[in-house]
Amino acid sequence: MKHLVAAALALLVAAPAHADVLVDNVEGITPDGKGGIERFEGFLIGDDGRIAEVYRRGDKRPKKIDYQVDGKHRVVVPGMIDAHGHVMATGFAKMTLDLSGAKSLDEALSRVAAWAAAHPEAPWILGTGWNQAAWGLDRMPTSAELDRVTGGKPAWLTRVDGHAGWANSAALTAAGISANTPDPRGGAILRVGSGKAPAGVLVDTATALVEARVPKPRPEDRDTALAEAQLALLAQGVTAVADMGTTIEDWQAFRRAADLGRLRIRIVAYADGIENMALIGGPRPTPWLYEDRLRMNGVKLVVDGALGSRGAWLKAPYADAPGKKGLPRMSETQLGNLMSRAAIDNFQVAVHAIGDAAAAAALDSVDELSATYKGDRRWRIEHAQIVDPTDLSRFGEHGIIASMQPQHQASGRTMAEARLGSDRLTGAYAWKSIAATGAPLAFGSDTPVEPPRPFEGIAVAISRQGADNQPPMGWQPQEVLTREAALGAYTTGAAYAMFAEDRLGRIAKGYDADFLFVDTDPMLAGRDQLRALKVLETWIGGKLAWSAAKDRLVPEKKAGEGR
Repeated sequence: MKHLVAAALALLVAAPAHADVLVDNVEGITPDGKGGIERFEGFLIGDDGRIAEVYRRGDKRPKKIDYQVDGKHRVVVPGMIDAHGHVMATGFAKMTLDLSGAKSLDEALSRVAAWAAAHPEAPWILGTGWNQAAWGLDRMPTSAELDRVTGGKPAWLTRVDGHAGWANSAALTAAGISANTPDPRGGAILRVGSGKAPAGVLVDTATALVEARVPKPRPEDRDTALAEAQLALLAQGVTAVADMGTTIEDWQAFRRAADLGRLRIRIVAYADGIENMALIGGPRPTPWLYEDRLRMNGVKLVVDGALGSRGAWLKAPYADAPGKKGLPRMSETQLGNLMSRAAIDNFQVAVHAIGDAAAAAALDSVDELSATYKGDRRWRIEHAQIVDPTDLSRFGEHGIIASMQPQHQASGRTMAEARLGSDRLTGAYAWKSIAATGAPLAFGSDTPVEPPRPFEGIAVAISRQGADNQPPMGWQPQEVLTREAALGAYTTGAAYAMFAEDRLGRIAKGYDADFLFVDTDPMLAGRDQLRALKVLETWIGGKLAWSAAKDRLVPEKKAGEGR
């Protein structure tokens, strides 16, 4: 682990002073802030790392500058903003067993066995990314199956959605989970058959029973995870991310990196509950810190679980599990009280709500609280995957931000069909319908649940199709977005959702100089070309932060210096 820490942190170095930089001879594209697109040929970056001027055809360039970057007619777009991600989880996923590519239970078990053999020193076998739906299973995996490949060492593997975990017998024993252990509120211990013996999978709040026994990451492990996450995000052109569920330990890792000049990406934190909100922010949200690299805006509250583990809170029972409506994590009264506690101190509230009952509860709370808490609150609902059609118009009534993830639609459509049935899909992943109410759209990935690939997300948003180009006409094609709307949701919309619309999301005068060189014009590319689009360089604050030529983070230098 020490060697991994050193290697990852060596990629991040302190930044030198700014200088005036002219980026010219480019095919530039940027949202215009009004729902359209503007094109340009060059721009000037001031010594403060912000855009000083944008140049179109025929505009005169300054004669005296410190450095000039010849774009060589490459395409330039603003840095992408991931409106909903999990920074530290993304990094830790790189450091543990990755089951996201397993296509069957047998393949997953084979990967577990191989990882255990390669890491005999690890006290626990830890991993993430499994998905029984992708394996073609109509059930969850069991501890008995995991026991066969773990050799008696405790194993804890988190489901792809982060709302369930798969434990072997040793892990269940370590957590004290037996037939006599009751289901916690908002969670479930899946049982063997009709009996009470634990089967091996725990859902939502029940996962805390095992997680309390898993060895805690050391500060240096967190530092490595952050470096890994930054590399993964910047390589895909993500220059800013809303970190959903920031703990005080996460925040301290962000601060440590920033103190050493190693925080490249911009992170806007939403605390994991009220306790972490108070620990991080104290009496109010923090200001922008470290040259606009870090800020704590608000709090994330979780109302329900996920569709894949049947924890999403639905108004009617699951089509494939009659009698079950999901696992609400709190009552509507509790939700309202927590939202009010945050709003009193002007923290922005982001509510995780995947099922239609959860979305309705969040909407009801906003209706009630808006009479008391005036001003620019920008209430957020995260995911909003399944919304009752009768509730769609309510997003626009208070300008509620719909923070959604297009890649979830592509990967989860068949599961949604199974969980809901064909008659209840009208309000599923309803991007266009929600936007039509006047509610802002902010798109993200939910990384590491989905890879942080914004251009893949745009491809899904304009087609309602996955990488297999299915269904032929798109899934629920009435919800297809225009390219302008899709790009805007990853830039200006995501910036607005984090109170950063005056500095992020556009290449325009006064904005932070966050931009990408890419190999394809996203406004002209087909869906397959968008998925294959390559980020060539990622710049943040007028400095090169990542280069495909080196496939790694690069030491921050002034433009023209050592290039």
